[in-house]
Amino acid sequence: MAVHHTATLNAATSNEIPGKRAWIVLGMLCFVYVLNFLDRQLLAILAKPIQDTLHISDGQLGLIGGFYFALFYCFISIPVGYLADKTSRSKVLALACAIWSGATMGCGLAINYLQFAILRMTVGFGEAGGVPPSYAIISDYFPARRRGTALGIYNTGPGIGAALGVAFGASIAAAFNWRYAFVVLGSAGIFTAVAALLIVREPPRGGMDPVSAQAARKSTFWETFVMFFSRPVLVLAALGAGITQLIAYGLQNFAVLFLMREKGMTLGNVAAYYSLVAFFGMTGSMIATGTLIDRFTKRSRAAYAVIPAISLVFAVPFYIAFVSSPSWSTSCWLLAVTMFLNYPYLSSTVTLVQQEVRPDQRVMSGALLLLVMNFIGLGLGPTYVGAASDFFRTWSPDHSLRIALYSCVAFYAAAIFVFFMLARALRRESRETGEKAG
Repeated sequence: MAVHHTATLNAATSNEIPGKRAWIVLGMLCFVYVLNFLDRQLLAILAKPIQDTLHISDGQLGLIGGFYFALFYCFISIPVGYLADKTSRSKVLALACAIWSGATMGCGLAINYLQFAILRMTVGFGEAGGVPPSYAIISDYFPARRRGTALGIYNTGPGIGAALGVAFGASIAAAFNWRYAFVVLGSAGIFTAVAALLIVREPPRGGMDPVSAQAARKSTFWETFVMFFSRPVLVLAALGAGITQLIAYGLQNFAVLFLMREKGMTLGNVAAYYSLVAFFGMTGSMIATGTLIDRFTKRSRAAYAVIPAISLVFAVPFYIAFVSSPSWSTSCWLLAVTMFLNYPYLSSTVTLVQQEVRPDQRVMSGALLLLVMNFIGLGLGPTYVGAASDFFRTWSPDHSLRIALYSCVAFYAAAIFVFFMLARALRRESRETGEKAG
């Protein structure tokens, strides 16, 4: 059974203040996450020149960035999470960084669709070992009352990674060739893997939790699996995150291609402006959400769900305006706001899961969360948008990608509904816990 100990954690660790080492480790983990997302986003950023060189369709592009990638990323995360729970999380993280970085370099050498697809799946294999161990390491360096902020800072990695990927990837491709971008940026990850191995020290498991939680017996894989999928709040959190991520990844993987193909943006424009969109939109959202989580969840656990639900409600009109705008400059501003409102789900759901499970279940629970939300979001998002674009090309050859993006509005409605269901479940659990305590 899960341990409902959020209030206990706050009381037990009220005097705990993260030391200098905790912030250094957080910075290193965040940098690894930056490279994780930077390497992942190169495909989306350089989609057009890759398509021109390898002669692949929108549907094939969606499969490479979506289903094929997620097939490895999601399901490998389970054995990786189990391994990290039983061994050194920091060593697993460093090895994973080296694998995905080497595979990213290999993508720059691919000469056909099959080779490129296999190498992208290998990137997914490596990246599966990056995030779940990091979640658990951060939770063992920071007390409960600071975890929302810490995980919010960590989750700035995608925004910074996307921004740097655009800035450096597009600039290198514009100056030389898209292949050089993969080789140069992938090589940076090899050095980072060594640095992570030296800097990230393995913390005591549960060191920032109450003694009762630290002394809990070790859970088996099956016990953690059953616990996770028997808890309605954890399942709803994963499902809501997955549907939201379907929108986010579908948009991310095709936004640059859409802006270049239908709105006249060039690679030079992308390097100069889209990097700012990604940075301020995604990173700003993560920082703001972490602060909001730590503030409002003290009053009600339902805030873990209400915050992303409300943000998605406000995101819908900006998303529609982004797709509709006739100029790429206006679309970029609208996209920045859309991204800012799309991303509160990530820190909210990650923090909720890390708070709701025992210390010995954190890596596996993080891996199970990623399994659900990435299989839905990463696996189906880009795949759906690419397939829909190919489908609508028969009726609208020049605007098929625009129609495919419009169709994603339905997923906003589904995600909002699930998050409000999660808020209701969290309130019900809190009332039942309070009644039992009374």
